[in-house]
Amino acid sequence: MENNYPKVAIMGGGSFATAIAKIVMENVPEIIWYMRREDQIAEFKRVGHNPSYLSAVSFDLDRIKFTSKINVAVAEADILFFATPSPFLKSHLKKLRRRIDSKIIVTAIKGIVPDENLVISDYFNKFYGVPEEHVVALSGPCHAEEIALERTSYLTIACLDREVGRLISSIVGGDYLRTSLSEDIYGVEYGAVLKNVYAIAAGICHGLKYGDNFQAVLVSNSIQEMNRFCNAVHPFHRNVQESVYLGDLLVTAYSKFSRNRTFGSMIGKGYSVKTAQMEMEMIAEGYYGTKCIHEINEKYQVNMPILDAVYTILYQRRSPSAVMKELIKQLM
Repeated sequence: MENNYPKVAIMGGGSFATAIAKIVMENVPEIIWYMRREDQIAEFKRVGHNPSYLSAVSFDLDRIKFTSKINVAVAEADILFFATPSPFLKSHLKKLRRRIDSKIIVTAIKGIVPDENLVISDYFNKFYGVPEEHVVALSGPCHAEEIALERTSYLTIACLDREVGRLISSIVGGDYLRTSLSEDIYGVEYGAVLKNVYAIAAGICHGLKYGDNFQAVLVSNSIQEMNRFCNAVHPFHRNVQESVYLGDLLVTAYSKFSRNRTFGSMIGKGYSVKTAQMEMEMIAEGYYGTKCIHEINEKYQVNMPILDAVYTILYQRRSPSAVMKELIKQLM
């Protein structure tokens, strides 16, 4: 760290990476920004904003060092903010030739690593030797689009080391972004995966023209299901009514900015999975999370009828209408 400011790198070029860059630059003098594509960097420099995401947000380019080389970003930074879609995290990290076990890793990825079926903090710990105390999970009801508009938002900073958590809070907090600390890093991460699954379920019901009454029952059952799973996988004295769990579920299930709800709505309207993915041109993390959690739950055998319904529709190609009619009988 130089001049009491940590050197921060943003890892990713999508909407949430752009939102994080915006809020971080309000608290530190400069950042390193890793984007995989050189053409995206070149266009960013030309127009002064991300050409693909949150284009209304302008940046002071003199305070940004862009690079398309992951090892350059890692070598120069103390803190790495990862905001890449979970299915692509492994391919990014395959290019890594430098150790990261002495870095602080901040994950803004609300997903799970496919194949390994590990939440992001666990993946960095097991495969890259990053101490648990050096991994931070950012989560909560916080859409990138509303950060761009500077609308009041809330982030929970989950970390086992409270001093590290306070450091990250000082880097991302601000006038319109409130932060709180939590030690439930695994519950927060699993909750972030599951809320995407439940948002797909809400979207499917919307596409099938179910009304608000049923949506309310679906969401209230979803938070109970999330609680059962998190308690089984990672017992912890948590309150799922807090904003990082329930609040994030609500905004993802109902918001027009929710790509998982949008994806589910398209499925409910009759789109195939492949067609919906192609038309969205954005990653719906819940699609991958559904399969991962379903496989994890083969070990724990938690009662999860909503997860099972979404899995059946997405991966077994059952009729959304027929599956939802069966689900109705299981909800209270």
